[in-house]
Amino acid sequence: MPKVKTNSSAKKRFKVTATGEISYQKPFKRHILTKKSTKRKRAMRVKGVVGAPNKDFVMRLLRLK
Repeated sequence: MPKVKTNSSAKKRFKVTATGEISYQKPFKRHILTKKSTKRKRAMRVKGVVGAPNKDFVMRLLRLK
């Protein structure tokens, strides 16, 4: 029987922390930064944490559940 593969796009976008939370990089920080405010860009630097409603879905993509 074949192995079940991890979703390739998910493994590039999400990382499991030591405490078991799933972190990700905030979107919209790659280009066209001149029209975005400094406050908005600074907020995008902080890693995001996957919320409870989506956590099961992301864990399934990463084959952690």
